[in-house]
Amino acid sequence: MNMPREGEFVAIKSYKHDRSLHRTWRDTMVLKNTDNEFIGVNDHTLVTEDDGRRWVTREPAIVYFHRHYWFNIIAMIRDNGVSYYCNLASPFTMDKEALKYVDYDLDVKVFPNGEKKLLDVDEYQAHGLKWEYSEELDMILKSNVKVLVDWINNAKGPFSKEYIDLWYRRYRMLLKTNYKENESFL
Repeated sequence: MNMPREGEFVAIKSYKHDRSLHRTWRDTMVLKNTDNEFIGVNDHTLVTEDDGRRWVTREPAIVYFHRHYWFNIIAMIRDNGVSYYCNLASPFTMDKEALKYVDYDLDVKVFPNGEKKLLDVDEYQAHGLKWEYSEELDMILKSNVKVLVDWINNAKGPFSKEYIDLWYRRYRMLLKTNYKENESFL
């Protein structure tokens, strides 16, 4: 299978532990795609929920996935600064259809002022009982919350201003290039 390359678009599909489809992002532009890491951008991207509801993302967001970490990071670039939504989730896989992962309910939201909030603990506990999350899975997710908080506290990776600036600039450059290429076909 050919991996999607920089400037191409992929779908992202989120599943629940029972393998039911949870949410789909239709078009995410690839910024970086290696064996271990995927970085992309959603910008006014169509999102479809498992119940069929559809909505469009409001601002550009840099998305970060890794094959060894049990979380993914969405950095939403807003007028008042960057907000983060971090999903505790399985490491991603990719096939010809989409980038895929299992969402494990727990989320960490980081506000532009640096305030952190752990979300959906009740949903995690309810789904843990319903789908019988193993003790091992629970330990993996809780240890990855610690890794994630360490990244946040130390401005590592997607949590650094330089990272956001670099990848947002790259996205803007690819947009211009794609626009010019498409303009030449008119």
